[in-house]
Amino acid sequence: MQKIKGTLIPIGGNEDKGIEADEMYTLEFIDEGILFHVVKESGGVDANIVVIPTASSIPVEVGENYVTAFSTLGCKNVTVLDIRSREDSETTNAINLIENANCVMFSGGDQSKITDKIGGTTIHTILTERYKNDDGFVIAGTSAGAMAMANEMIAGGSASESFIKGAVNMYKGLGLIPELIVDTHFIRRGRFGRQSEAVAKFPNLIGIGLAEDTGMIIKNGNDCTVIGSGMVIVFDGSTLTHNNEKILKEGTPMTMANLTIHVLSNGDEYDIKNRSVSVLPIEAPFI
Repeated sequence: MQKIKGTLIPIGGNEDKGIEADEMYTLEFIDEGILFHVVKESGGVDANIVVIPTASSIPVEVGENYVTAFSTLGCKNVTVLDIRSREDSETTNAINLIENANCVMFSGGDQSKITDKIGGTTIHTILTERYKNDDGFVIAGTSAGAMAMANEMIAGGSASESFIKGAVNMYKGLGLIPELIVDTHFIRRGRFGRQSEAVAKFPNLIGIGLAEDTGMIIKNGNDCTVIGSGMVIVFDGSTLTHNNEKILKEGTPMTMANLTIHVLSNGDEYDIKNRSVSVLPIEAPFI
């Protein structure tokens, strides 16, 4: 198996406009602590950073937000690539930007837009190849941008109808890290149930629930380190002794026995291949 040289940084999102605001209509303000790590992993303040606000319904404002935030951190080379159609993903400008970026940052919004407008295009191919082969190349994404990194992507679903078959909607993501199913705003929006159903559908995959202002730095396509102020909930379905998802009708409560759950926070590590946890010693400083 080829060793992956790039780095993924999925982030749980952090809206600025209250708990119930629809993610599609709010600006994403990411805590500087997380963005600091994005810049550091990308090579520092001289890195070429390309922001892709495709998921957002207000891409201009969101793009400007990131330019401001990265500039505050001292970055000088930040470009917004405003992709609103598949044709936009095939332009010479888009291809050049992705080929020369040190970091590509996907904003929040509606993750299905990322797949629909970028999935299977030339820049998707370049992103995938560079992620596999380029040392120091970073793909970061917040909220929708984090969820789109998976192959089996959560496209939506109800938190109020948790643990009932049909509460989660799945869609194809960009397939950058096919071993994971990523969900975001995890604690604040009560998404435990829909991630459980997603893992019940694909018990060979690992569910990752990212709290707001929380992310993971993923190296080698395997080694995950938690950053930020919140928690990451890991769902491991490989230990399930009972899982009735396949035989249930829509709307029926589910049974899952011996689902393994880990709650990780800043500095904790997770090994995807071995499904193992390494916890930061209590006296160690925060990352």
